[in-house]
Amino acid sequence: MPAVRVLVVEDEVRLAGFIREGLGAEGFDVELAHDGLDGLWRARERPYDAIVLDILLPGMNGYRVCRTLRSERVWTPILMLTAKTGEYDEAEALDTGADDFLSKPFSFVVLAARLRALVRRGATSRPSELVAGDLVLDPVHRTCRRGDVPIELTRREYSLLEVLVRHAGRNLTKARLLSEVWGEDFDGDDNVVEVYVRYLRRKIDQPFGRRSVQTVRSISGYRLDPDG
Repeated sequence: MPAVRVLVVEDEVRLAGFIREGLGAEGFDVELAHDGLDGLWRARERPYDAIVLDILLPGMNGYRVCRTLRSERVWTPILMLTAKTGEYDEAEALDTGADDFLSKPFSFVVLAARLRALVRRGATSRPSELVAGDLVLDPVHRTCRRGDVPIELTRREYSLLEVLVRHAGRNLTKARLLSEVWGEDFDGDDNVVEVYVRYLRRKIDQPFGRRSVQTVRSISGYRLDPDG
């Protein structure tokens, strides 16, 4: 029986080596990537049975890597490694399209068992559209419509709206949106989030008499209300 091919995306080189050694002892064929962009490229271009994906990665974080793969209909099972143990990180991992998660530190025996379970389950397709009320996004073609009315968005506007829609009903801080849409290395003015929120409101809310993109002043952030 051929070995299960696994891509491990982990920026801590020593830990990545330990993971490869541990999974190798369990019979897995492991390939490593040490930053998000390299991991994304490999996951797009090469066939794997499963992907182990860390969250805190240089270049592109694990959430964005996972979300990008799913938007491109790459359905390889993904197990996300979380450095924290809070429910927030676990929920975020699943919301972005991951199939499972495991908190550090972890047992290689447990990691191997989780991966085998994912491989047995196989790659399953997901919904091709994101829906929040009558607002519909197509992540593959990056299109948006309100009911039957198409809405033209710039790439950045779409990216911001996609994050809000994926977390509809949840409060997202301005810092969180800045990290997700502009990247963790962005060093410009965080008021850019407010500017793009205004752009979105002019396109997806005002022409339709809606107030779906709401300001949450208590956390200096925003929330998308599907019924707003």
